[in-house]
Amino acid sequence: MAQSTVIKNFRDGTLTFTDNTGTPLSLPIVYEAGDFSIDNLNEGLVETTAYLDRGEFATLRKTNRVFPSFSFTAHMTDLSDATDKLLYDLVRKTGAWAAAVSTLGTAADAMTYKLTWTCEGTNFGDTADHVLILNDCRVTMSISEGDPNSFSVSGIVYGAITAT
Repeated sequence: MAQSTVIKNFRDGTLTFTDNTGTPLSLPIVYEAGDFSIDNLNEGLVETTAYLDRGEFATLRKTNRVFPSFSFTAHMTDLSDATDKLLYDLVRKTGAWAAAVSTLGTAADAMTYKLTWTCEGTNFGDTADHVLILNDCRVTMSISEGDPNSFSVSGIVYGAITAT
């Protein structure tokens, strides 16, 4: 397959969080700015350390695991609700997300989710959509008042990352 000739942009992506219940709770992110980003990706997801021999470079070695971080912003339409699945409640594990199960398992001390970023490809002649799956994500958020009010969501990926 040849590389796509269509440059992708912010209009082509979607974000979806899921938990680890038997029938996973799912939250497609709506009214978001299209500014998803992920940082600290590298080969092996590990730090590297340069070792010196009397002040000169000797070798480069893989050392500790790194944990990529991600962020995006969404426009605020609602805050919390007992039955509707909302972003604030997902982050706080309240409301409709109170019974959510961590992707780390039912005995996990910290709540984590799977985040899937899908970038449209088939509509542009690609053989498939482009998908990045981030497992075991710990999520935080900030709320900002403005025009419009917004959520700034960030997280750390503690699990595997797969791309198709």
